Amino acid sequence: MHLKSLTVKGFKSFASATTFKLEPGITCVVGPNGSGKSNVVDAIAWVLGEQGAKALRGGKMEDVIFAGTAGRAPLGRAEVTLTIDNTDGALPIEYTEVSITRRMFRSGESEYEINGDSCRLLDIQELLSDSGIGREMHIIVGQGRLDGMLHAKPEDRRSFIEEAAGVLKHRKRKEKALRKLDAMQVNLNRLTDLTAELRRQLKPLGRQAEVARRAAAIQANLRDARLRLLADDLATLRATLDKEIADETALRHRREQVEAEHTEVQARLGELEEALAADAPLLAAAQDTWYKLSALAERFRSIEQLARERLRHLSATADDERPGRDPDQLEAEAERVQEQEEELRAALTDDQIRLAEAVEYRQELERQLAAAERELVAAAKAIADRREGLARLTGQVNSARARTTSAGEEIERLAAAHADALARAEQAQAEVDAVAEQSTEADRDNADLDTRHAEAVAAQERAQVTVRSLTDAERAAEKDAATWKAREEALALGLRRKDGAGALLARADEVPGLLGSLAELLTVAPGHSAALAAALGGLADAVAVSGVDEAVEAMRLLKIADAGRAGLLVGSPAGPGMTGSADALRPRLPEHARWAPDLVECTAELRPAVHRALRDVVLVDDLTAASELVADNPELRAVTADGDVVGAYAAAGGSAKAPSFIEVTAAVEEARANRLAAEHGAAELRDQIVEARAELAGAKEAVQHAAAAKREAESHRNAAARRLAELGAAARSARAETDRLGESRSRAEAARERDLTTLAELAERLRLAEETPADAEPSTEDRDQLAATVPQARQNEMEVRLAVRTAEERVSSIAGRADSLRRQATAERAARERAAARRAARTRGAGIARAVAGGARTALAHLTTSIARAEEHRDAVARERATREAELSEVRGAAKRLGAELERLTGQVHRDEVARAEQRLRIEQLEAKAAEDFGLDVATLIGEYGPTQPVPPTQVDVATAERDGLPVPEPVDYERPVQEKRAAKAERELALLGKVNPLALEEFAALEERYKFLSEQLEDLKATRRDLLTVVSDVDARILEVFASAFADTAREFEQVFTVLFPGGEGRLILTEPDDLLTTGVEVEARPPGKKIKRLSLLSGGERSLTAVAMLVAIFRARPSPFYIMDEVEAALDDVNLGRLITLLAQLREKSQLIVITHQKRTMEVADALYGVTMRSGVTQVISQRINRTEGED
Repeated sequence: MHLKSLTVKGFKSFASATTFKLEPGITCVVGPNGSGKSNVVDAIAWVLGEQGAKALRGGKMEDVIFAGTAGRAPLGRAEVTLTIDNTDGALPIEYTEVSITRRMFRSGESEYEINGDSCRLLDIQELLSDSGIGREMHIIVGQGRLDGMLHAKPEDRRSFIEEAAGVLKHRKRKEKALRKLDAMQVNLNRLTDLTAELRRQLKPLGRQAEVARRAAAIQANLRDARLRLLADDLATLRATLDKEIADETALRHRREQVEAEHTEVQARLGELEEALAADAPLLAAAQDTWYKLSALAERFRSIEQLARERLRHLSATADDERPGRDPDQLEAEAERVQEQEEELRAALTDDQIRLAEAVEYRQELERQLAAAERELVAAAKAIADRREGLARLTGQVNSARARTTSAGEEIERLAAAHADALARAEQAQAEVDAVAEQSTEADRDNADLDTRHAEAVAAQERAQVTVRSLTDAERAAEKDAATWKAREEALALGLRRKDGAGALLARADEVPGLLGSLAELLTVAPGHSAALAAALGGLADAVAVSGVDEAVEAMRLLKIADAGRAGLLVGSPAGPGMTGSADALRPRLPEHARWAPDLVECTAELRPAVHRALRDVVLVDDLTAASELVADNPELRAVTADGDVVGAYAAAGGSAKAPSFIEVTAAVEEARANRLAAEHGAAELRDQIVEARAELAGAKEAVQHAAAAKREAESHRNAAARRLAELGAAARSARAETDRLGESRSRAEAARERDLTTLAELAERLRLAEETPADAEPSTEDRDQLAATVPQARQNEMEVRLAVRTAEERVSSIAGRADSLRRQATAERAARERAAARRAARTRGAGIARAVAGGARTALAHLTTSIARAEEHRDAVARERATREAELSEVRGAAKRLGAELERLTGQVHRDEVARAEQRLRIEQLEAKAAEDFGLDVATLIGEYGPTQPVPPTQVDVATAERDGLPVPEPVDYERPVQEKRAAKAERELALLGKVNPLALEEFAALEERYKFLSEQLEDLKATRRDLLTVVSDVDARILEVFASAFADTAREFEQVFTVLFPGGEGRLILTEPDDLLTTGVEVEARPPGKKIKRLSLLSGGERSLTAVAMLVAIFRARPSPFYIMDEVEAALDDVNLGRLITLLAQLREKSQLIVITHQKRTMEVADALYGVTMRSGVTQVISQRINRTEGED
């Protein structure tokens, strides 16, 4: 096994794809410093899985990507492929050639491949670890690896041997397994606590389960006793009923005669009510006409009053306006203020002129005073100079003259140098400006790219928000659809009929003329289902049939099948005028009230029956409106939206009740409509999501394109910035040179000026000294006069300055006031124009209001006459209706008397029938109790628990007999007192048990099963933990065996290698803790020839390097790897030690492939192949040379 090739692209300084063809033996990579030789080592380490950026000589992992140069843009990814020859099968993979690829993008993403297939870093490490190439990379000896080995702790040196021996992998796995075992122990403890808690819960729950078992046995005993008593009661009642049924025929005939007479009376009463109802529309129309006219009159009165109020308001508003100041006065005042401001400004100008004159006069006096003082000082110096001697003064004058001449020459030289430097600075600045202009254009382009990128990102974010919102909306719509579907299904379950109506609908084929459920045949206006169901009463759950014969046949079928009772609505073809005549006789309803038949739609066959059932029903808003309606119209019934029914003689209502089939049907339709709407909305949202996702994909692609363009522009901008920085540095250097020469010239000129001044003073002193007598004294009279005048001039200047400041403040206080007054005048004129417009509008409004009031009064006069005629007509109709109502009252009295007679006859004739009905009701109650409480029909109840059936022993008695070994008790005959006592005893025992948990049996069984399951799992975990600890112990034993063997071999090889590198010396490896091979460290002892020291820290730098090389070579020889990479390990060795190291490398070449980064010529001489590395414009380039050993030897 050996490295066959290395392909590097975009890694560090390798910008272009570069392939190293590697052969067995020694391959040397040579080249100047900084050319990128060590990048070859970094590339191999990186592709083998190195994860530390510092180990690759970088600050972060992205630094391995080619960063670009002045002439080449940076790359977006780094890729290294290492091809290994696996002909000998050293790698556990079925390929003779293995290619490992690692790829990294600038975004931080990484990819790993083995022979082109994606894999994980762990897969690569596992593949290489079995061939002696560990994840610690001991096969790569870098520039700092030797020093790191020397300064490493003994425990760290041990890791080198472990990795070479293949032990480190097992140690890492063992440590990982131990950490998992520690984590498992936490869960094991939790599981132990949980099983203990379940064990504590089992005892009380077991007691509850035992109580539940006893309660079940007692309840079974109690149920048996109650069933037998119930069967006895039912048999007794049926026997009594059979005895009295003989008289039923005669009593029924008599009752039918009375019912016929009562029907005739009711028919007569109906005819009278219909006759009275015919007058109701006429009265309602007259009343309605009167109401409308009265309401119209009230509207006209309101309009008249509103017009008068409007007229009064417009008149009052006109008086409320108050004019502001006169605009002409404001402008005149502005002119006066403007003149005053101009006068103040003129006075300010005069004061400023006076101030300037005063300042000039004061300055002139101060100059004269200073000149007088200088003359006085000069005269004094001249006298002193005269006294000291003219010769010394003459020498000073000559010396000052010589300095000024020399300074002039220096200034001329500096001026020439300054001009030259200035020219260079201007040229450099011109270049900087040109590059800066290019950079500015690039910045503008970058700004456009940033804008496009930001817009693309914003579009992507908007698309993402849209997708998320649409997805949320779709989920909400699907959730609503599911909710409405569940509601629809739940309500549909409530439509399954279980009474007589349900039986008829289930056997529709056997019932002729069956139309269906009334709830399904009616269409009720939304929101009125509860009201219509209450109005229909029992008919709301009825079944519709086509005729009376069909209804009779349906009832006969129910009796035969004993299927219960059912309401039937009989349909018939609508005759002419059947509903129209009734509608014409309806009384007029108040506002917000509606007739019930108008809110129902049905087939023509059912319309007469439905209108008949609802003809006197009116829907109102609340109970108050219902009470008022019934009070005005006793023949009507009022129904509220909540289902409360109010009539003149009966009412029904209250809190909520079970919904009728009409209400349930309406609710089902509503749920179905909402479900369909939600499903439709979800489908539309799904279509929108598809479009939004397509937009999102487009936005993402736009972002990628914009980002790529932005990165390319950023690269160009960085190159321009570097060029600008270089030119800027040159320009700054030139400017600094210019400034330095300028400062030097300024200092020279200043010095020359000082010398010239000194020369002038000395010359003047010399002249005065020559002209002034030796005994003359200077006069101070002029100086004293000027000194007295200067303070007066200063005081005058201060007074004038105060006057100027006062004038400025007066000007500033009045400035702008004239403009403000002019703006006020303009605003006042505009306000007066708006006020005039408002007055004109009010005048027009007042005229309109007068016209409206007059028209309203005229219309009101006509309406008063019409109201009077309508009131007369209404009173006439009301009187006619009152006459008919009196007649109806007489008929009702007769009907009442007939009803009382019928009631009296019914009481006399049907007393026995009532008694039998009560008996039947009691029998039905007992049958219903048997069905509802015990789930048994009458036949089963009598057949199994009747008085003639023997009573079997209870479960408790059977269990007791079996426990005591006694024979099972025989069944006994039924005795009612015995069964009553048995039931009472069972009730007492059940009461003594107290509160019983009916779910205790199920909970106990479930908890017991869970406890058993967790206990088994706990034992399995413990067994698994013991097995894992056994495996860990075996791994430790194996590690001890392998490490002991590897250390012995390494120590032996180290002694041999050390004698080769240090002839006559002595070196050995020792264990720091020989008794504990799992944790012991490895210490190095080295004694070069002629020295007695053994500690590494006391050796020289070369000796320490050789010692480290000796240890590495010993490890390589003891546990050889297929290949090794060495990066300038011989750099610090002299020629003799280098020769010894080359001897060792030649020995290693026999078993391993060596790749050496070197500068040494002797190392190159033993190489089988040479790679020369150079760098041009920041990019590494490579040339190769294969060496023919045979020719070299010849």
